[in-house]
Amino acid sequence: MSTATVILIGFFAFLVILFGYGVGLYNRLVSLRQSAQEGWSGIDVQLKRRSNLVPNLVETVKGYTSHEKGLLEEVTELRSKTLSVGSENAEQRQEIEGQLSTALMRIFAVSEAYPDLKADKTFIELQQALSELENQIQMARRYYNGTVRDLNVAVQSFPSNLVANGFGFSKSDYYEVEHVGDRQVPEVKFD
Repeated sequence: MSTATVILIGFFAFLVILFGYGVGLYNRLVSLRQSAQEGWSGIDVQLKRRSNLVPNLVETVKGYTSHEKGLLEEVTELRSKTLSVGSENAEQRQEIEGQLSTALMRIFAVSEAYPDLKADKTFIELQQALSELENQIQMARRYYNGTVRDLNVAVQSFPSNLVANGFGFSKSDYYEVEHVGDRQVPEVKFD
């Protein structure tokens, strides 16, 4: 075999290995993007479950509180907004969901002033269900943010960034607590 043939075979072998490596990087990026989309879907499901509890919670609280009308209307309005935004606009959805979380915390803080409400079996069950859902939402957020982190690292790291830029992969946004009220613990006062 001549030297030129060996060089040609070596060159084609190098191209095949390079192509295989590029395909592997592409497939990894696709997998990471799908994991991030799956993570967002998990958050969306939990947020919809929480949203479905809100009408029952509002009706239960309405029966016991007569002067908390503004808060109940706010919760109802925010629930409607979350349903109208949908999961396509993640940034706007995060903002509205943060406002809804804050309003729900305020309902539970207000319930401290109504002993009959606090003792109501339906209210207690709704409060427990909402607490469980908040924990599931938190776990879904962690999963989503982990997959987004992995995707963003792959999109920005060399040499996978070459494949990512060539095929239109882009960074995703984290699901972060944007609403200031989510960072604050509701204040409960006993008079």
